[in-house]
Amino acid sequence: MKKSVQIIGNRLQAKCKNAFSQLLQPTAHCLPPASSGMTLVETLVAVSILAVSIVAPMTLTMQSLAAAYYARDQVIASNLAQEAIEAVRAIRDANILTLALNAGATCPSDGQPMHLLCSIPIDQDFIIDARIDPPAITPCAGECPKLKTDNNLYGHDPTWTIETPFRRVVRAEYVSGAQDEIRISVTVTRVEGLHAAPPVVLQENLYRWVNDGTSE
Repeated sequence: MKKSVQIIGNRLQAKCKNAFSQLLQPTAHCLPPASSGMTLVETLVAVSILAVSIVAPMTLTMQSLAAAYYARDQVIASNLAQEAIEAVRAIRDANILTLALNAGATCPSDGQPMHLLCSIPIDQDFIIDARIDPPAITPCAGECPKLKTDNNLYGHDPTWTIETPFRRVVRAEYVSGAQDEIRISVTVTRVEGLHAAPPVVLQENLYRWVNDGTSE
């Protein structure tokens, strides 16, 4: 009797072990196929998507930088052109004050009696340095030199060693049919660089609005 009970117990224990082991083993339909893995086409598609996702933002960033450099150069060139016009205007106004204070004054550039357009070259390219009081004008014998900087101001100081990519050319000419009106033209170009901006050209007319007694 005792032996029969032991045999039955052993059989039940064996059945329980088999059932438990079957629960732990995954079924055949749950196992991944032996050939599962990325094919070459799938790999190429994944690499292409990654490349597009990286290149597109980089291209947008480069275009944004180019636009920023372009805008910066245009603002600098416009300010330099306007500065030159204001400097020429300051010379004309200084001549008016000289005439008012001393009617017998002479023009240092040509030795003639002082007139409103004294020291302003007519029909000739020249450069002007607005840092100096009064602004210094130098006619260009050939190609006008590029502006220099001290990392703060722009000018033509010969002691400065930093050369900018900007060239500013100023020209004054009489308006056709009038000897009491001149047109100031300023052209500022960026002569080098990857993000070169087009030239900036400003023009303004200056008048002999005070009778200085000359016919020039």
